[in-house]
Amino acid sequence: MAVNKASLFVPLGVFVILVVVLALGFKLDDPHLLPSEMSIRPFPEFNLPALKQEEKQLSVMDVKGEVSLVNVWATWCPNCVVEHPELTRIVEDEGVRLIGVNYNDDPVKARKWLERYGDPYAFHIVDQSGKLAIDLGVYGAPETFIVDAEGVIHYRHVGVVNRQVWRDIFEPIIQQLESDA
Repeated sequence: MAVNKASLFVPLGVFVILVVVLALGFKLDDPHLLPSEMSIRPFPEFNLPALKQEEKQLSVMDVKGEVSLVNVWATWCPNCVVEHPELTRIVEDEGVRLIGVNYNDDPVKARKWLERYGDPYAFHIVDQSGKLAIDLGVYGAPETFIVDAEGVIHYRHVGVVNRQVWRDIFEPIIQQLESDA
Protein backbone atom coordinates (compact mmCIF):
# COMPACT_ATOMS: atom_id res chain seq x y z
CA MET A 1 0.00 0.00 0.00
CA ALA A 2 1.47 3.31 -1.10
CA VAL A 3 1.40 6.26 1.32
CA ASN A 4 0.88 9.70 -0.12
CA LYS A 5 3.77 11.95 1.07
CA ALA A 6 1.41 14.91 1.44
CA SER A 7 -0.73 12.97 3.93
CA LEU A 8 2.28 12.73 6.25
CA PHE A 9 2.19 16.52 6.73
CA VAL A 10 -1.48 16.63 7.79
CA PRO A 11 -0.81 15.61 11.43
CA LEU A 12 2.07 18.09 11.60
CA GLY A 13 -0.16 20.86 10.22
CA VAL A 14 -2.93 20.03 12.72
CA PHE A 15 -0.39 20.06 15.57
CA VAL A 16 1.01 23.46 14.55
CA ILE A 17 -2.49 24.97 14.28
CA LEU A 18 -3.42 23.53 17.69
CA VAL A 19 -0.29 24.98 19.30
CA VAL A 20 -0.97 28.43 17.83
CA VAL A 21 -4.63 28.40 18.94
CA LEU A 22 -3.74 27.28 22.47
CA ALA A 23 -0.89 29.80 22.75
CA LEU A 24 -3.22 32.66 21.80
CA GLY A 25 -6.11 31.40 23.92
CA PHE A 26 -4.13 30.98 27.13
CA LYS A 27 -1.94 34.06 26.84
CA LEU A 28 -2.10 36.42 29.82
CA ASP A 29 -0.07 39.59 30.23
CA ASP A 30 1.19 38.24 33.55
CA PRO A 31 0.88 34.44 33.87
CA HIS A 32 1.06 34.72 37.70
CA LEU A 33 -1.87 37.13 37.89
CA LEU A 34 -5.20 35.45 38.48
CA PRO A 35 -7.91 37.36 36.63
CA SER A 36 -9.82 37.94 39.88
CA GLU A 37 -6.86 39.39 41.81
CA MET A 38 -7.61 42.98 40.97
CA SER A 39 -11.40 42.91 40.80
CA ILE A 40 -12.99 45.62 42.92
CA ARG A 41 -16.20 44.31 44.49
CA PRO A 42 -18.10 44.45 47.77
CA PHE A 43 -17.25 42.00 50.51
CA PRO A 44 -19.99 39.34 50.44
CA GLU A 45 -22.85 39.40 52.92
CA PHE A 46 -22.58 36.80 55.68
CA ASN A 47 -23.87 35.98 59.14
CA LEU A 48 -21.41 33.66 60.90
CA PRO A 49 -20.16 33.10 64.46
CA ALA A 50 -17.04 34.60 65.94
CA LEU A 51 -14.30 32.11 66.81
CA LYS A 52 -13.59 33.32 70.32
CA GLN A 53 -17.15 34.43 71.19
CA GLU A 54 -19.27 31.65 69.71
CA GLU A 55 -22.51 33.30 70.83
CA LYS A 56 -21.64 36.44 68.83
CA GLN A 57 -22.74 36.61 65.19
CA LEU A 58 -20.57 38.60 62.79
CA SER A 59 -21.63 40.21 59.52
CA VAL A 60 -20.16 42.34 56.76
CA MET A 61 -20.76 45.36 59.03
CA ASP A 62 -17.97 44.04 61.27
CA VAL A 63 -15.56 44.09 58.33
CA LYS A 64 -16.32 47.73 57.53
CA GLY A 65 -14.93 50.74 59.36
CA GLU A 66 -11.25 50.79 58.44
CA VAL A 67 -8.88 49.48 55.81
CA SER A 68 -8.18 45.85 56.70
CA LEU A 69 -6.50 42.67 55.61
CA VAL A 70 -8.90 39.72 55.62
CA ASN A 71 -6.90 36.51 55.86
CA VAL A 72 -8.41 33.11 55.06
CA TRP A 73 -6.59 30.52 57.18
CA ALA A 74 -6.97 27.05 58.70
CA THR A 75 -5.14 24.74 61.08
CA TRP A 76 -4.75 22.15 58.30
CA CYS A 77 -2.89 24.71 56.14
CA PRO A 78 0.92 24.42 56.44
CA ASN A 79 1.46 27.73 54.60
CA CYS A 80 -0.70 29.49 57.17
CA VAL A 81 1.99 28.71 59.76
CA VAL A 82 4.64 30.02 57.34
CA GLU A 83 2.92 33.39 56.82
CA HIS A 84 1.78 33.87 60.43
CA PRO A 85 4.93 35.71 61.66
CA GLU A 86 4.65 38.23 58.81
CA LEU A 87 0.97 38.82 59.49
CA THR A 88 1.83 39.37 63.14
CA ARG A 89 4.58 41.83 62.12
CA ILE A 90 2.19 43.74 59.85
CA VAL A 91 -0.28 44.19 62.71
CA GLU A 92 2.38 45.15 65.27
CA ASP A 93 4.68 47.31 63.11
CA GLU A 94 2.35 48.70 60.45
CA GLY A 95 -0.84 49.01 62.53
CA VAL A 96 -3.08 47.36 59.93
CA ARG A 97 -6.25 45.68 61.16
CA LEU A 98 -6.22 41.95 60.41
CA ILE A 99 -9.44 39.92 60.26
CA GLY A 100 -9.36 36.12 60.12
CA VAL A 101 -11.67 33.79 58.25
CA ASN A 102 -11.19 30.35 59.75
CA TYR A 103 -11.99 28.18 56.73
CA ASN A 104 -13.37 24.59 56.76
CA ASP A 105 -11.87 23.99 60.17
CA ASP A 106 -12.66 22.77 63.66
CA PRO A 107 -13.12 25.82 65.93
CA VAL A 108 -11.59 23.99 68.91
CA LYS A 109 -8.44 23.20 66.92
CA ALA A 110 -8.41 26.78 65.60
CA ARG A 111 -8.45 28.26 69.10
CA LYS A 112 -5.60 25.92 70.16
CA TRP A 113 -3.65 26.87 67.01
CA LEU A 114 -3.97 30.55 67.95
CA GLU A 115 -2.83 29.83 71.52
CA ARG A 116 0.26 28.11 70.12
CA TYR A 117 1.21 30.65 67.41
CA GLY A 118 -0.32 33.85 68.79
CA ASP A 119 -3.37 35.81 67.72
CA PRO A 120 -2.72 39.10 65.90
CA TYR A 121 -6.25 39.16 64.47
CA ALA A 122 -8.88 41.72 65.52
CA PHE A 123 -11.45 38.89 65.31
CA HIS A 124 -12.12 35.64 63.47
CA ILE A 125 -15.10 34.63 61.36
CA VAL A 126 -15.89 30.90 61.63
CA ASP A 127 -16.61 29.59 58.12
CA GLN A 128 -16.95 25.86 58.84
CA SER A 129 -19.12 25.17 55.78
CA GLY A 130 -16.90 27.22 53.46
CA LYS A 131 -19.82 29.28 52.11
CA LEU A 132 -18.15 32.66 52.78
CA ALA A 133 -14.96 31.36 51.17
CA ILE A 134 -16.93 30.28 48.11
CA ASP A 135 -18.57 33.71 47.94
CA LEU A 136 -15.09 35.25 48.11
CA GLY A 137 -13.86 32.94 45.33
CA VAL A 138 -11.27 31.27 47.56
CA TYR A 139 -9.29 28.42 46.02
CA GLY A 140 -7.72 27.36 49.31
CA ALA A 141 -5.84 28.71 52.28
CA PRO A 142 -4.06 31.01 52.71
CA GLU A 143 -5.64 33.84 50.76
CA THR A 144 -5.63 37.47 51.84
CA PHE A 145 -7.86 40.33 50.73
CA ILE A 146 -7.35 44.07 51.08
CA VAL A 147 -10.70 45.61 52.05
CA ASP A 148 -11.40 49.34 52.34
CA ALA A 149 -13.37 51.04 55.13
CA GLU A 150 -16.62 50.72 53.15
CA GLY A 151 -16.20 46.95 52.83
CA VAL A 152 -15.01 46.89 49.22
CA ILE A 153 -12.36 44.35 48.21
CA HIS A 154 -9.52 46.02 46.30
CA TYR A 155 -7.02 43.19 46.04
CA ARG A 156 -6.82 39.44 46.46
CA HIS A 157 -3.59 37.59 47.16
CA VAL A 158 -3.44 33.82 46.76
CA GLY A 159 -0.65 32.21 48.77
CA VAL A 160 1.73 33.17 51.55
CA VAL A 161 2.06 36.79 52.65
CA ASN A 162 5.73 37.58 53.12
CA ARG A 163 7.80 40.75 53.50
CA GLN A 164 8.08 41.22 49.72
CA VAL A 165 4.32 40.86 49.20
CA TRP A 166 3.81 43.45 51.93
CA ARG A 167 6.36 45.90 50.55
CA ASP A 168 5.63 45.54 46.82
CA ILE A 169 1.86 44.97 46.79
CA PHE A 170 -0.04 45.43 50.05
CA GLU A 171 1.66 48.53 51.46
CA PRO A 172 1.17 50.74 48.36
CA ILE A 173 -2.48 49.71 48.00
CA ILE A 174 -3.22 50.27 51.69
CA GLN A 175 -1.44 53.64 51.66
CA GLN A 176 -3.52 54.71 48.65
CA LEU A 177 -6.78 53.56 50.27
CA GLU A 178 -5.95 55.37 53.51
CA SER A 179 -5.01 58.58 51.69
CA ASP A 180 -8.28 58.45 49.69
CA ALA A 181 -10.33 58.15 52.88
